[in-house]
Amino acid sequence: MTSWLRTHGPTIAVEVVVNLVGPVIIFDLVQPRYGDVAGLLASSLPPLVWSIGGLVRNRRLDALSIMVLAGIALSLIAMAGGGSAQFLQLREKLVTFLIAMAFLGSAAIGRPLIGPLARATVARESAEALAKFDAARGEGRLNRMIMVMTLGWGFGLLADFAVSVVLIETLSVAQYLVVGPIIGYVTIGGLTLWTVFYRRRARRGLVSVAD
Repeated sequence: MTSWLRTHGPTIAVEVVVNLVGPVIIFDLVQPRYGDVAGLLASSLPPLVWSIGGLVRNRRLDALSIMVLAGIALSLIAMAGGGSAQFLQLREKLVTFLIAMAFLGSAAIGRPLIGPLARATVARESAEALAKFDAARGEGRLNRMIMVMTLGWGFGLLADFAVSVVLIETLSVAQYLVVGPIIGYVTIGGLTLWTVFYRRRARRGLVSVAD
């Protein structure tokens, strides 16, 4: 854990500054002179630039990268739509809703989205790991694990969307600008931790069956 924090800590700190502190500062600078909508649009630039920069740095386009790009595109469309600041915030949260529906819809048709996402991750490790993953796809346990993770992410993001809609309706624009990203970090962090622990436990089950 200590080595992980030493390696990833600086990046996480920069990400928090860019995606949480930066937007708040920009909003406070722009809003008094140009209003809530202009302030909100200006404050969204650091997260967008950060996301695009991450894709450029990684220089790879897999299923997860495509989802990030889709989120950026939908956010830009939301910004271009006009309307009140709260309405803009609601449209931006539609990105989360659409991604949640993509997970749940893929599960409903029997093609859980975690499958291609996991395969893209394994493919970056080695050809041998990819071959083992493809061979294991015939195992009922692995398919169930993929389905459960897909449903977990779908319902988790859907809950994030529902909570965010309530907060947008009850908080001021400036207040939600602070609270919204925190809700997002808690959601993604919680789902990521759950995925890691669930995957480890499921993998132990797969190994015991193979033995």
